Amino acid sequence: MVSSVFGVMGVMRLFPSFLLGALILGNSTLAHAASGVTCTRTLTLALHDHGLLYSADTDAGIDKDIAEELIKRSGCSVTVSLLPRARIWQLIEQGGLDFSLSGIADEARNRYASFAWYFSDQFYLLVREDAQVEKLADFAANPALQLGVIRSFRYSPRANELVDTLTAQRRVRHAARLEPLYEVLMANQIQGMIIEPFDYPQVQSEKIRQHTRVVETGDAPTPHGLIMSNKSLSIEERAQWRAIIDAMRADGTVERIFAKYLPAELAHTLVDF
Repeated sequence: MVSSVFGVMGVMRLFPSFLLGALILGNSTLAHAASGVTCTRTLTLALHDHGLLYSADTDAGIDKDIAEELIKRSGCSVTVSLLPRARIWQLIEQGGLDFSLSGIADEARNRYASFAWYFSDQFYLLVREDAQVEKLADFAANPALQLGVIRSFRYSPRANELVDTLTAQRRVRHAARLEPLYEVLMANQIQGMIIEPFDYPQVQSEKIRQHTRVVETGDAPTPHGLIMSNKSLSIEERAQWRAIIDAMRADGTVERIFAKYLPAELAHTLVDF
């Protein structure tokens, strides 16, 4: 089914920049913060460049605001950096990175990471109009069609099934960020890519809109959350950070952050799960 959801889009807003990779935020280390979080050292958190979640070009986004609120409430010192998503997962598994944001769980990740959910959304297939695709099965059935994905990204069940099937057929092209995928989509080097609501601004650009359509995956919304390394953080510490996320959801802070970048109705839908 072709979705009409892209009639609603968010507006990017600009905020004062911060020094990625070098900034230490927070009030104290080696202390027990007022929030109940034990701060025994400087912690690390990485953002990734992904649409409205975070844009390196504007130094703004939902995940940046979530990170700043987490740090403020915890009272801990946290070094914030910008890394490719694939590298983030590697470091989380190794214990070389404490946190990242907007992460999706799967069986493999659950062995080395824990999560604190703060929103849930659906994935869609963005396809070229001339690909003549009405549903996921149409894309899979045409061997001439190539799919673009961000390296190490996982999606919802049907979307993952499509990715895995096409990967086995060598019909998947990887990139570290969304922008290169849009470029090769417009160049007809790939004919589809998987997107979510945070990618609306790019999809709504006239050039892309004229040549593409949005196809529903049929999957239920997928929870996204704070990613916590099981190797570098104790069970007790992870519970403390999860409590902060839960409090931010309960008092409306998460929804207010989402509403800065997305229409209010959509923001509410994403965080009310």
